[in-house]
Amino acid sequence: MAKQITDEPIVDVGQAFTKTELFIEQNKKNLLTILGVIILIVGGYFAYKYWYVAGQETEARTKMFKAEQYFEKDSINKAINGDGTDDGFLQIADDYGVSPSGNLAEYYLGICYLKTGKFEDAIEHLKKFDNKDVIVGPLATAAIGDANMELGKTDDAITYYLKAAEQHSNNFDTPLCLKKAALANEEKGNYADAVKLYERIKNEYSETADGKDMDKFIARAKTLGNL
Repeated sequence: MAKQITDEPIVDVGQAFTKTELFIEQNKKNLLTILGVIILIVGGYFAYKYWYVAGQETEARTKMFKAEQYFEKDSINKAINGDGTDDGFLQIADDYGVSPSGNLAEYYLGICYLKTGKFEDAIEHLKKFDNKDVIVGPLATAAIGDANMELGKTDDAITYYLKAAEQHSNNFDTPLCLKKAALANEEKGNYADAVKLYERIKNEYSETADGKDMDKFIARAKTLGNL
């Protein structure tokens, strides 16, 4: 069989290495500068995360204890502003916002303001809360919906209720938030949308307390909407 001849160029490995070495030699100063910057950035990140933030979290967690006690006792003003000796959530969030406990203080502030009727303030702090937490996240999003409902912003409330329902689907938060969205739709006269949400709860969450209670909500919405 005849040997096949190709037109592909033959790479001179030795020459390639020589060119690489020449490039490194000619740009050594710039390459060392870039390497130094990378080391500083990476080192700074780890120092920030594992030294500064960790230290902030230790302090914040200690300060949160008293504020959470006041919150549980419904001493809302002291929970927010402190008692003159111990800081409240407002100061903790301001001083330790980069830490997990400082972030959680934003959630508590939102709920405190929701309880006291300061709905705009509630929305402001709940939006500042980094709500990736599986448990607290949907509660915070739903609370923004509650605050919007109180302000008469029903469309916004429905948006946040639906967002909360899908945030971390489970048998507690999801049917509850879907129900809130359905009730808000009823308030707007959107009975067909309300029925769809009620039926979803009944079909997908039939074993939950809300799921078992949906027939009467479906019947009422259909009656009111002449469906």
